[in-house]
Amino acid sequence: MPSLGAILTAIVTPFTDDGSVDDSAFVSLMAHLHANGSDGFVVCGTTGESSTLTDEEHLDLVALAVAERPDGATIVAGVGSNDTRHAVHLTERACEIGVDALLSVNPYYNRPNRRGILAHYREVSRAADRPVILYNIPQRTGSDMPNDLLAQLAQLEHIEAVKQANNDNLAPVDGLAIYAGNDEILASVLDMGEAGGILTASHIVGPQMRRMVDEPGERAAINESLQDVFAALSVAPAAVSNKAALNLLGHRVGRPRLPYVEADEHETATIRAMLQDRGLLVGATA
Repeated sequence: MPSLGAILTAIVTPFTDDGSVDDSAFVSLMAHLHANGSDGFVVCGTTGESSTLTDEEHLDLVALAVAERPDGATIVAGVGSNDTRHAVHLTERACEIGVDALLSVNPYYNRPNRRGILAHYREVSRAADRPVILYNIPQRTGSDMPNDLLAQLAQLEHIEAVKQANNDNLAPVDGLAIYAGNDEILASVLDMGEAGGILTASHIVGPQMRRMVDEPGERAAINESLQDVFAALSVAPAAVSNKAALNLLGHRVGRPRLPYVEADEHETATIRAMLQDRGLLVGATA
């Protein structure tokens, strides 16, 4: 698989006060994150609130990311759905737009059995003409893809990696590159010699996460030093907590869309305290 980079940020989707997608804020945020350690971006993933975007908004944002990406940045489009026809449609359109790769979560809510998952990804792989990253996140989908199933899926054309968000499954998988799907396992994934991570805390501490890639001898210490960040950002869903942090730091990303709600007073205080402790609020405009 062509290198997508080691630090891929699952970028939030900024909204204006009226709830529409804020294109200019999105482009500005990409530039900021790329200057602070991100090799590329997963656009319209869970943290990008893809479940509340229309297909038009979703595909327009992917096209904007491809057109306005910082020099050298890679773009991975979220194309997952629990409707195989919809997943195929998003896959085909994202390929036409010109993304570097695709992130495809296994079907959620309807929770197909193993044969159904294989059939689903067979159709997705046929629709793709570039690398597909599987996304295993049982806490959201309601079903796990065990490593033997992942190895079976790796035999399908174009399926070349997995975003592993089940820490209990963390192990090499024959035929697949592995990306950390949870921030706290990035160090372990890198120690395994795997690809890197699809991360959210890189919105806030991108330079430190970049150092975990570039300075392997310091990796364990850096990882330990970031535990307070991971803990503070876990007080609310990633889209909510990272938007709260970014807004506090002066980045215009707006509110999340319902059914997500803004961080409450306690959650905001927890995030603000972490930012203050790390000296990140100095000079912030929020």
